[in-house]
Amino acid sequence: IGNFGEGFHGNALQHVNVNGSLYPAKVKSRRLRWDVKPSEMANNTLNPIRAIVDGMKLTPNPEKPMIALSIGDPTVFGNLPTDDAVIQAMKDAIDCQKYNGYAPSVGYLKSRQAVANFYSIPQAPLEAEDVILTSGCSQAIELAINVLCNPGDNILVPCPGFSLYKTLAVSVGIEVKLYNLLPEKSWEIDLQHLESMIDERTSCLIVTNPSNPCGSVFSKEHLQKILKVASKYCVPILADEIYSDMVSTTACCPSLACLSSDVPILSCGGLAKRWLVPGWRLGWILIHDRNDIFGSKIRQGLVKLSQRILGACTIVQGALESILNNTPQSFYNNTISFLKSNSEICYNQLSLVPGLNPVMPSGAMYLMVGIDMDHFPDFTNDVDFTERLVTEQSVFCLPASAFEYPNFFRIVVTVPEELMLQACARIREFCQRYYRPHSCDSNDLDQ
Repeated sequence: IGNFGEGFHGNALQHVNVNGSLYPAKVKSRRLRWDVKPSEMANNTLNPIRAIVDGMKLTPNPEKPMIALSIGDPTVFGNLPTDDAVIQAMKDAIDCQKYNGYAPSVGYLKSRQAVANFYSIPQAPLEAEDVILTSGCSQAIELAINVLCNPGDNILVPCPGFSLYKTLAVSVGIEVKLYNLLPEKSWEIDLQHLESMIDERTSCLIVTNPSNPCGSVFSKEHLQKILKVASKYCVPILADEIYSDMVSTTACCPSLACLSSDVPILSCGGLAKRWLVPGWRLGWILIHDRNDIFGSKIRQGLVKLSQRILGACTIVQGALESILNNTPQSFYNNTISFLKSNSEICYNQLSLVPGLNPVMPSGAMYLMVGIDMDHFPDFTNDVDFTERLVTEQSVFCLPASAFEYPNFFRIVVTVPEELMLQACARIREFCQRYYRPHSCDSNDLDQ
């Protein structure tokens, strides 16, 4: 190391360069004025929902209480509390004072093992090393995109689809290619269109099942067809399964991983929706490798990326094993029963409204409604339609232009039943006022 005094001048520490001078050999140019600009990443970060909603003139009718059917947060109205066992698990995690410090960036081993045990099945076994705990499902999606994609690559995203995929990708120079979902087939993927989008720079296929914003649930047969396309072109899948098990039909909703023999999958999930605690910010990535395609490098990449923010809340991690093991099945059943009932009410009510075409959901918390704009000449598009619905009826539905799917709107079905009925009645009144029949269907208003 040399003598302790080397590099010191008097009692002050000096920076000495390699040629022994106390000053740089070359004088640096300096800025003459302040010029601090946001980064390209910041400038390229755009949430399509915010871009649409912030531009709307949302002034509710003061004579009618506001009913917001737009927010994908099941806690907003207070009618869907989480289970007592979930609350107790959090209290115990706080009281034991074992979870006040930093955890490993990928999460506590015990908590990761609990998730692995909860989701492991013979067709898709999991160990703790296959689980990365994250700050909500949103961070899980971000890590999955960033570990698979480079700037200039492209990802395949459903349309309509969750807007965050585009927000995360475009901000880091990843191109987004939209593949179509088919409302006439309960929002199944247009597989031919999907296949036409794939090229040599396609690094990830995102599959959302059950779907936000559509509320659709893919059949086993359809999932197998999706896997066949991914296998043919050697494209890994990011499976957004945050709404897994929130299925209102008697048909099961298998995970993609349990059907995959050769396509590697990063499955993203979390506590937010099934356990009704979106603010707790606890998500996960389940690494389902196949034929060692991901190998050690993708796993190491996820570990490195997780170190950027040091992972999920430690208190929730401490409660996680108890939450997964002790939440009663009746809690899940009651949530699904409520969502199914509200979906049926909404669908049945709006099916009677001329000019609207609701698509019955099978899962998640959403229902999409088509607007036959030809019958509503007073409005230019779905944004104009939903904006006026707020102004006159104080009902806010999210225009599907926010999901890059115009002339639809999305309804969140987590509101109390009486508010759902009231909202549907207001929507019907609004549509009856502005509906204009074509000459050949002038009797529609009598329906």
